[in-house]
Amino acid sequence: MTYVPPARHLLRAKDLADARFFEPLGVDDLAAAAGLSRAHFSREFRRVFGVSPHAYLLTRRLERAAALLRNTDNSVTEVCLAVGLQSIGSFTTSFKRTFGLSPTVYRATFPPAAARAVIPACVVRAYGRPQHRTFREDSAAAAS
Repeated sequence: MTYVPPARHLLRAKDLADARFFEPLGVDDLAAAAGLSRAHFSREFRRVFGVSPHAYLLTRRLERAAALLRNTDNSVTEVCLAVGLQSIGSFTTSFKRTFGLSPTVYRATFPPAAARAVIPACVVRAYGRPQHRTFREDSAAAAS
C-alpha cells in the first residue's frame, strides 16, 4: 500500500464541504470523508488550512448566503435554510460578525434582484420578431 499524505485526505473533506455545504454536514462527516478520527482530522485541518473545519464550513455557507441575498428576492429565512443553517438567530449573528451588517441591511445595500433580471437572448429575439406573417404557407394554412 502506498503512503498518501494527509493533505490529500483533507482535500476530500474540503471538497465535500464546498460541494454539499447546504446539507446538514458536521465535523464527523468531514472526518469520515478524510478517513481520519474526528480529533486528528480537526487538528490536521486547522494545521493545513489555518481554520477549524466548522469555521470553514460556516464561511462557505455565509458566502453563499451573501450571494443569495444579493441575487435573489428570497426571504432571509429561506436563504438561511437554503445554505444549510437551521437557526435564524445564529445565522444573523454569524452573518453580522462576518460581513459587518445584518442580512437585511446587507441586502438593502444592493439593488433588488428583479431590477437586475437578465432576459435571455432567445426571449428577446422571440418578442422582437414581427407579429404579422407574410409567408404563403401561413396564409394557405389560415385559408383552409
